[in-house]
Amino acid sequence: MTVVRTQAVDAAHAEGYRGTFAAGQSPLTASGALPPAWEGILFPFAVPFADLRPDGTPARDGILPEIDLPRRMYAGEDTVFEAPLRIGDDVTQAARAGTLTEKSGARGRLVFADIERTFAVGGRVVARSTWHDVFLGAADGPPRPPRIDSAAVADADWIELVHLDARYLFRFSALTGNTHLVHYDRRWAQDVEGLADLLVHGPLLRILMADAARRHAGGRRMTALSVRMTAPAFVDTDIRLCGSAEASRVLAVGPGDEVLATAEIAFSDAGAF
Repeated sequence: MTVVRTQAVDAAHAEGYRGTFAAGQSPLTASGALPPAWEGILFPFAVPFADLRPDGTPARDGILPEIDLPRRMYAGEDTVFEAPLRIGDDVTQAARAGTLTEKSGARGRLVFADIERTFAVGGRVVARSTWHDVFLGAADGPPRPPRIDSAAVADADWIELVHLDARYLFRFSALTGNTHLVHYDRRWAQDVEGLADLLVHGPLLRILMADAARRHAGGRRMTALSVRMTAPAFVDTDIRLCGSAEASRVLAVGPGDEVLATAEIAFSDAGAF
């Protein structure tokens, strides 16, 4: 089933993100281009409360079938940017289920689920995205050790530091209608999900990595972004965004040199949107 929604690209909504997470960027003006990856703040989760799972994530959203595993996590996203979204545009999102793959891991059953989305303005598709989620069984012990890569920091051509406290997590949850308890209920995050602390939103880390890459891209236009989450990123920790000279690769690295996420980015020399 395809779920179609239409929303205006509202300056106040974009300013809510910019003023919190990108204060160094100039405010967007009427008809100004929304930076690539900022489409991630559009179309907040909107399922009725009765259709939420106990963890606060959607159970019945009209897109994915209901999956009988208790935990749901964002695993990454692949996006192609064909043209800019602009302040004032009426954008239509069409979302449908993509590939669903069931696997058996060391800790039991997993279901990987893709959501394929297009964003169109005036009938023209301006961005295409495949959102990756993973459904997991109940937490039954400490998470597997993350991949450590000390060279990621040592070899980086540039590094930007991000430190997110609970206020930032609340702001992003409010901007995106995200009711997943791991982002604001410490008891749930630790006692039920087995996490060390509140979890930083994967979609937020995606935008922050894209924003950092744009700042080091020399005015080139971002045309594609592929992000994979590899370990939990936690509130109140230093997250280093480590990039290559041409800004085509960014790693998010935690305080113990654990790799939290990777971003592969393509640019065009045609200039920024």
